[in-house]
Amino acid sequence: MKEIQLEFKIKIFQSLEELPESSQNLVLQAREAAGRAYAPYSGYRVGASVLLENGELITGNNQENAAYPSGLCAERTALFYASSRYPGVAVRSIAITTLSNSTLPGEFAKPCGGCRQVMAEYEDLSGIPIEIILDGSTAITVVDGIDTLLPFRFKKDDLGKKL
Repeated sequence: MKEIQLEFKIKIFQSLEELPESSQNLVLQAREAAGRAYAPYSGYRVGASVLLENGELITGNNQENAAYPSGLCAERTALFYASSRYPGVAVRSIAITTLSNSTLPGEFAKPCGGCRQVMAEYEDLSGIPIEIILDGSTAITVVDGIDTLLPFRFKKDDLGKKL
């Protein structure tokens, strides 16, 4: 048997004011987007804001549907729109926040597996790590690159062919 230990770094900020100004703006935009989410069934509103390499900022929020799982997560809403509007432009960072029946961020934003895989795809396309900012009520966590959140992710090379 062989045992491998994985290590990664995360940055934890105790308040919004501790973040760099550009990251503060990204978090505020995600919070605003969460307030506009369509979440009549769960009451769990999620907002995301994406900063592109060209300086454009794109927001998205979760969109629920009575015919579950026909809705879409905030992260994918923002990333897909960014890619359709600015194809080939790298994603520099993404901020994600949650509101659960209040106007304050939830305990800790946690992207689902599908959203993590989509972030991985865009990271692979650009060849640079995406800064991921996870907004929470007690702290803001920042990670550099999707491998921290999805260490054994599926990659296009796993398909057995080069694209």
